[in-house]
Amino acid sequence: MRTPAKFPAYRPRRLRGSPRFRALVAETRLDPGKLVAPLFVDAKIRRKTAIASMPGVFRFSLEEIAGEAKALAGLGVGAALLFGIPPAKDSKGSGAFARDGIVQRAVGRIKKAAPGLVVMTDVCLCEYTSHGHCGVVKGAGVDNDATLALLAKIALSQARAGADLVAPSAMMDGQVAAIRKALDGAGFAQVPIMSYSAKYASALYGPFREAVESAPRFGDRRGYQMDPPNLKEALREVALDIQEGADLVMVKPAMGYLDVIQKVKEEFHWPTAAYQVSGEYALIKAAAQRGWVQEKRLVMESLTSIRRSGADLIITYYAKEIARWIKEKGVI
Repeated sequence: MRTPAKFPAYRPRRLRGSPRFRALVAETRLDPGKLVAPLFVDAKIRRKTAIASMPGVFRFSLEEIAGEAKALAGLGVGAALLFGIPPAKDSKGSGAFARDGIVQRAVGRIKKAAPGLVVMTDVCLCEYTSHGHCGVVKGAGVDNDATLALLAKIALSQARAGADLVAPSAMMDGQVAAIRKALDGAGFAQVPIMSYSAKYASALYGPFREAVESAPRFGDRRGYQMDPPNLKEALREVALDIQEGADLVMVKPAMGYLDVIQKVKEEFHWPTAAYQVSGEYALIKAAAQRGWVQEKRLVMESLTSIRRSGADLIITYYAKEIARWIKEKGVI
């Protein structure tokens, strides 16, 4: 980098002195169109239900989900990522790929109400299985290869329902290839895959598991989700997913893994998403409710850091609020 002129000829504060100048030279901007709002649709309820560990986030009924999606689209949010809670769970997670499954039905309603909103669907089994794991359980573990066929079946059912993009999150080896083959073979070659390529076995998923009632009934998910100390492994995972046909790759969580996001973007120059997960959201909310932090400033700062690290898309439970703040005040 070329060394600038020295003080007093060069005064960096000149461009910090007013909001107009700060906006003019901002290197990183938050755009609602780059945000993805996670949405929970619950087959067991008739009215939206608050999630205690995620203040301001709700489980929506099938009748209400389209209205929420329409509100997001009206604020300019780019996409919604759907998670479903079925009426009943079983060991195979059959509600995940049922033709009349809760997500499949919700997709149609959202597409009709908000045709401009990109509808993404989570491809996993944990929300639908009685044991809470992301795949087919054999003995004390998850059978990777037996799970692939079910993940492909889920993705295909969601594409048939009208999903714009499918997002496999099970962290099974070969999941992208299995899904790509199934989609292409059924005439859905145009449906992109956003893979949860570097999904870490984080302690920050607790509120999500409460929301979809998916805590494992035994063991944990460290046998298939990534170990937090590892960065080079994340690059290998991303490389494999790209080779298998992933159109976008994802790093999850986001705030504690900015170095991973940056390395992924620098190494592959591939469309990259980051997921600011439920625990990250809950931590900010809890601190704000106690008056320890200024919520709006901290949210915008954290999202800006994720964008600055290289994320093209950010999946965040703050998507609706951020879009409203930007719409109300212009550039923040």
